[in-house]
Amino acid sequence: MKKVIHSFIMIVMALLLAMPAAQAADFSGKTIEWIIPFRVGGGSDVWARLYAPFLQKYLPGNPVVAVKNMPGGGSIIGGNHFHTRARPDGLTVFGSSGSTSFPYLLENPKVKYDFAKYKIVFASPTGGVAYINPDLGVKSVEDLKNFGRELAYASQGATSLDIIPLLAFEMLGLNVKAVFGYKGRGPGRVAFEQGEVNIDYQTTTAFIKNVRPLIEQGKAVPLMSWGVLDADGNIVRDPIEPDLPSLPEAYEIKYGEKPKGPAFNAWKAFMIAGFGVQKAMWLPEGTPDDIVQAYREAATKVIADPEFQQVVEKSLGGYPQMAGEEARKAFDQVLQVPAADKKWLINWLKEKYDVKLD
Repeated sequence: MKKVIHSFIMIVMALLLAMPAAQAADFSGKTIEWIIPFRVGGGSDVWARLYAPFLQKYLPGNPVVAVKNMPGGGSIIGGNHFHTRARPDGLTVFGSSGSTSFPYLLENPKVKYDFAKYKIVFASPTGGVAYINPDLGVKSVEDLKNFGRELAYASQGATSLDIIPLLAFEMLGLNVKAVFGYKGRGPGRVAFEQGEVNIDYQTTTAFIKNVRPLIEQGKAVPLMSWGVLDADGNIVRDPIEPDLPSLPEAYEIKYGEKPKGPAFNAWKAFMIAGFGVQKAMWLPEGTPDDIVQAYREAATKVIADPEFQQVVEKSLGGYPQMAGEEARKAFDQVLQVPAADKKWLINWLKEKYDVKLD
């Protein structure tokens, strides 16, 4: 009996050894289509084209990475196309932005894409800094404790990335009138400079370039940053503006306690989606593990490339890029926002700004 069992084991082992090994992903001679749901020349397009040549260098087989712009519907058209057409073969990837994540989080009925089903490859964070007109007598967040004057803010729309500043102002008890119709933060800054509005925010790269000179000239006072995520998922001070409090710190300065509750929970989820993992690459549902691993390993090598690190410093704000599990862990905070808190935000948008999402 023992001889029979031994013979059987030897036969099984021989068969296993004879089986071909699982093939690692190889994209030799292939073209990878990277769908960017925005126009040519926009921020997401520039971001993708900065990454593309480095991905070509490090993906196995050195495939061509071709950026395909598919604008429309506030990025919903491109997102839906990826969801319905992309095959799980690694040859089609998607590049999202905060503008793509927000309609998804707000449960816009036009959205078909579902980040909960995709595999994130890497993500690029950014930051934001709020500032105010010095004529109002505010020199720091401390001065907001008893501040009651009406403020005006140039907004792109209540469901755009402006959810972050508008909800931040709300949590701080500021009387801010949103002036809608502006087409970007650039026009918003110009409106601030011309005195049409008296409170504004810019992404940190634009803040460094365009607002620091205003501060030096005494024409603007920095208030706070939105903050950045640390390794444990907490919001901490932005290293680009380390002397400014983050929004959670600003709240604590004004009220003497840390922020909590549905407003802050919703704000944090949207802040992470809009800034903490502002732009991200995704593989479709069902993508095999070897392909996911190949992409994540390539992204890790890209991020470590000394030449790419210069690109990060010069063009991506200097923020550490996130690959693989680090990016997944960060975006999970977006996906796990409690339904009750998301509902609170939707109701707030409706009551405050008459936003109807259906």
